[in-house]
Amino acid sequence: MNSYKAEYSRYQTLFEDCLSSVLANLKQNAPKTLIDAMNYAIIDGGKRVRPVLCFSTCEMLGVDPLKAKELAIALECIHSYSLVHDDLPAMDNDDFRRGKLSTHKKFGEANGVLAGDALLNFAFEVVLSKKDFSQKDAKALAILADCAGYSGMIAGQVLDLENENSKIVDSDILYKIYENKTAKLITAPLLMASVLADYKHFEDLKELGYHLGITFQMVDDLMDVEGTLESIGKTPNKDLKDDKLTSIKVFGVNGVKERIKYHHGKCKELLATINASEFLTQLVDAMAVRKK
Repeated sequence: MNSYKAEYSRYQTLFEDCLSSVLANLKQNAPKTLIDAMNYAIIDGGKRVRPVLCFSTCEMLGVDPLKAKELAIALECIHSYSLVHDDLPAMDNDDFRRGKLSTHKKFGEANGVLAGDALLNFAFEVVLSKKDFSQKDAKALAILADCAGYSGMIAGQVLDLENENSKIVDSDILYKIYENKTAKLITAPLLMASVLADYKHFEDLKELGYHLGITFQMVDDLMDVEGTLESIGKTPNKDLKDDKLTSIKVFGVNGVKERIKYHHGKCKELLATINASEFLTQLVDAMAVRKK
C-alpha cells in the first residue's frame, strides 16, 4: 500500500484537477470582481480534508471517486463560503484565513458577502449540471443540503454567536455547537459516498463523522491557544479574546486532550469494523495530532 502522505496527495491532486476544470468554466458574463473573489476564496484552499474524505470513502466502499467529483466540489464550495462569511465583521471578524487576507479584507465586506452567496449557489449548480445526474446524486445532494443548512452547519453558527460572552459554561450546548458547526460538514462526505455505494455502512459512517468532527474541532481549539499565525493560518488566541464558548473554556487544555483521545478512539473502533479502511484510519490518526 502507498504511504499515507502519497495517498492523501493523490486524492488532493485529483480534487484540484476536478476543481480547476470547473472553475475554468465560470461564466464570464458575471462581474470580474465577483469571479475573482470566488476564486480567491476557494483556490489554495488548505488541506481539502472534506473532498479527500469523500474520495477515499468512495474507494473504500468500491465506488470510483470520479463519480463523486461534482459532490466533492459542491461540498468544498459550501465549506469555503462558510469560511468567507465566518470571517466577516458581523461574525468572527478575522483578517486572515489560510495564511492570507480574508476574502472580505481583500475585496471589501459587501463583495465578501456576495462571493460567499455565489459559492453557495454555485455548489448546487455544479451537481445539478452533472451530465449523468442520477437518483443517487439527488439523495447525496439532499444530505449535503441538510448538513449545511438551517438544522446543520448554520444552526451551529447561530448557537455559536448566541453563546459568545455567556456566563453559563454548558458542555451540552458546546457539543451541540460542534456537532452542527463542524461535524456535519465532515459527516457529509462520508454519507454522500455511502449513498453512491448503495448505503453501505451508512450508520457507522454517520457516527464516525460525528466523532471525527468533534475531534477536528477540539484540535482546532488547542491550536488556537498553542499555535501561531504562521502555523495555523489565522489569528491565534482569537476565541479567547472574543470569549467564545469553546472546549478550552469548558474543559481546560488537559481536559480537551482527554476528550480528543476519547473521540479519536471511537473513530478507530468504528473503522475497525469496515474493510479496506486503512487510509481512513491513518487520516483519523493524523487529524488527532495535527498542528496546522
